[in-house]
Amino acid sequence: MNSAIILSNINEHVQLTADERAYLESVLISRPFRHDELIVKSGDVARYIMFVNAGYIMSYYTDQEGDDHVVQFAAQGWWSGDLFSLSPDPRTIYSTKGLSDGELLLLPRSAQEQLFEKYPKFERYFRISFQTSLIRQQLRFIESYSLTAEERYLKFQLKFPTIDQYIAQKHIASYLGITPEFLSKIRKRLLLK
Repeated sequence: MNSAIILSNINEHVQLTADERAYLESVLISRPFRHDELIVKSGDVARYIMFVNAGYIMSYYTDQEGDDHVVQFAAQGWWSGDLFSLSPDPRTIYSTKGLSDGELLLLPRSAQEQLFEKYPKFERYFRISFQTSLIRQQLRFIESYSLTAEERYLKFQLKFPTIDQYIAQKHIASYLGITPEFLSKIRKRLLLK
């Protein structure tokens, strides 16, 4: 397991000692994944939060009609998983699948609690990470009402510059809150500019 990316990510917010790094590495579980592999299924107990060490993943909600609604893409260096793993009933309503081949570093819920108790720096790090994630979600919500679909697509391309090659257009459209047909029109219009 290569822990350089996760350690670099953590060190942006808190500086770890050698003991703290060693303990973190001892509780992380390397989990390779394949393109289109279902990693977490809706209804499963959310036992882990996931750090994308390589590749891309997508989390989505499937409604009663069987339509998928993308709630998150995660690229290398991003945390993923849902907060149901921290709730009293940790069954997730989301599914997560690989968009490419890659590797996750799984942090079990129980190990996360031990990490917080033993090394308070990790509690600070995860608080900052959760705050950042909440801010991103709130901005995405505001953007869905205040930006045009084209502007949202352009922001998406800046955030995920190489993800287009891994995902179906329908998933990008779902994430942006538009139809695949409308996304196709936006792409054509942008090509003509």
